[in-house]
Amino acid sequence: MHFVALCLDKPNSLAIRLESRPAHLAFLGERPEVVKLAGPFLDSQGQPCGSMLVLDCPDEDSARAFLAGDPYAKAGLFASVELRPYRPSVGTYLA
Repeated sequence: MHFVALCLDKPNSLAIRLESRPAHLAFLGERPEVVKLAGPFLDSQGQPCGSMLVLDCPDEDSARAFLAGDPYAKAGLFASVELRPYRPSVGTYLA
């Protein structure tokens, strides 16, 4: 089952994001079977201010557990995380 995670950073947390980024990217890269698509949201100055991930997990509990293990989450970067079930229909990442 697919899920979209919409994660918004806490205000004034760019330093936390940049410090945690290498570990975050390594964490995501270790699980290509789970992470189908991921990238940052950008603010009006082009700076990252959140994250969007498309995950392939057996169920919502598994998706939440995966997100909790992300170094960004462990660093307390996010002000909010919304997780929604998602049905992919069109796009190249489906291949």
